[in-house]
Amino acid sequence: MVPETKGLEKRMENVEVSWIEKIKPHAELIAAGMSGLLILAGWLLDKYGQGTGSIIAYLMAFVIGGFAKAKEGLEETIENKELNVEMLMIFAAIGSSLIGYWTEGAILIFIFAVSGALETYTMNKSHKEISSLMELQPEEALLVSNGYEEKIPVSQLCIGDQILIKPGERIPADGVIMKGKSTIDEAAITGESMPISKGVNEEVFAGTVNMSGSITVSVTKESNETLFQKIIQLVQSAQSEKSPSQLFIERFEGTYVKVVLLVVLAMLFLPHFLLDWSWQESFYRAMILLVVASPCALVASIMPATLSAISNGARHGILIKGGVHLENLSHLGAIALDKTGTLTKGKPEVLEVVVREDLDKEEIIWGAASIESHSTHPLAQAIVKYAKDSIDKELFYPESLEDVPGWGVTAVIQGNQWKIGKAAFVGKEVADSFASGKAKELASKGSTLVYIAINGELCAIIALKDVVREETKAAINQLKKQGIHTIMLTGDSEKTAKAIAKESQVDEYFAECLPETKVEYVKQLKSKYNNVAMVGDGINDAPALATANVGIAMGGGTDVALETADIVLMKNDLARIAEAVNLSKRMNKIIKQNVIFSITVIMVLICSNFFQFIDLPFGVIGHEGSTILVILNGLRLLK
Repeated sequence: MVPETKGLEKRMENVEVSWIEKIKPHAELIAAGMSGLLILAGWLLDKYGQGTGSIIAYLMAFVIGGFAKAKEGLEETIENKELNVEMLMIFAAIGSSLIGYWTEGAILIFIFAVSGALETYTMNKSHKEISSLMELQPEEALLVSNGYEEKIPVSQLCIGDQILIKPGERIPADGVIMKGKSTIDEAAITGESMPISKGVNEEVFAGTVNMSGSITVSVTKESNETLFQKIIQLVQSAQSEKSPSQLFIERFEGTYVKVVLLVVLAMLFLPHFLLDWSWQESFYRAMILLVVASPCALVASIMPATLSAISNGARHGILIKGGVHLENLSHLGAIALDKTGTLTKGKPEVLEVVVREDLDKEEIIWGAASIESHSTHPLAQAIVKYAKDSIDKELFYPESLEDVPGWGVTAVIQGNQWKIGKAAFVGKEVADSFASGKAKELASKGSTLVYIAINGELCAIIALKDVVREETKAAINQLKKQGIHTIMLTGDSEKTAKAIAKESQVDEYFAECLPETKVEYVKQLKSKYNNVAMVGDGINDAPALATANVGIAMGGGTDVALETADIVLMKNDLARIAEAVNLSKRMNKIIKQNVIFSITVIMVLICSNFFQFIDLPFGVIGHEGSTILVILNGLRLLK
């Protein structure tokens, strides 16, 4: 009986903790609601002659509605040794009650509590992407070892471990598929809703969903170094970093609060002596000034809008590391883009195969692919892929095979001596004259040429090229429409760079760039265009990414590029840059609207109070109403 009682007590404790956790995010809103109900109760009690009861109800409304903001204000004042907006509101509410305006003071606290709850909602909404991401990563993995399966915590996985992921399960770690084929939903990583088919030797990421088949994956990264964890860290750092506008407002707030308090102090006495106001009128107008001059709306103009924009970007696969970077995007004059892996796919593809007329093209490709299948060189892999896609034959193992470093490869097939490699490897003069000088024409288009000779006679040329991404032209044109000058930076030769630049439609290009050369070019662009972004994906791009005003990394790039960049495009989609620029422009537009609106409201209310046109209730509604409006305006960026 005792164990059952203990078990019941534990379950009750768990239910209680669960209930508290559920209402915690809504605590401020609940407190504001209760404050509103108490104000209504106080008003009704006052109406029916229950003065003492109404004051008690109003006092409770003060405490319940104002506790969170009062606590925040006091803590910040003590920590920063600087008065803030929250303290002004406390003084205004106390002042209102001292002159008998209990209802107005309570309403002030109520509306202030509502605006605070809205701001907290914005924060929670922006944190929601992180929370939902954290929930997506499995806590356990199915380890396969010596034919046995064992469930272990993800944190215990080591590089090289093999894990089994069944259909419908989330992938617990970054890795490479060793066995099986499946469709993977990568929406959590890339923001792309369409699942992708993946097979052996293809990469998978933690947090994505295995949809159709069982796959065995070899772990390639520790649990705390996965792409998934990097996304979480990036968004967390973004939410803690403040934009220049926000930092200015925060510095301005402390000085402004002091000025307001001095003016309020002066208004308590000067109008009585200079304008013949009664002491009660002077005190009353001073309290209204304390309310309407408070910069609540101005302070709330920026942070909710910035957090909403960062949250929106994260939801669409654009990870922004801070408000300052998002703010800078709308002022871009130029954008420099790395070629390989950014403008292009980063992997060569066979564009054309030119074979001597008396030979069978399919046989030549089949033989070349069979030889190249034993090499890990990107050009060799591209030739093998081309053969597999175009010829329905199994590749074979040559009779002999020898790699000649820096030149190519030699092999023997059915007694024939094959050579595959550079022009000089098969004979430069013969290569230049082959097929009526076809090599020169292909090279002018930016192609890399691989020559095939059999028994000393040149038989074929294979033209390969790092192909421009399908979305590149559209993305570049979108940037141009926004008035941004586009520049390509590449380590490739002048000839290749010129061909790729023309195809991708960039405004300008610089060829044969080393990492330090890219940095110099970015510095030159900054002096010419003031605000410059750099887009890259490799280790060699990291210095230039750090030098630019805004560094943008492709999500499929190296860890160094991801860590150095200010913005990461998780889907490797260049079109997202234009989206990010539009988001930045929208954010800055909304911030300007909020700032102008809040300053205008403050000025109108101050003037109205000085000329005795406005009473405390309308001052409270006008001031706090404007705060709620600017927060709601900022929340529009969530969509």
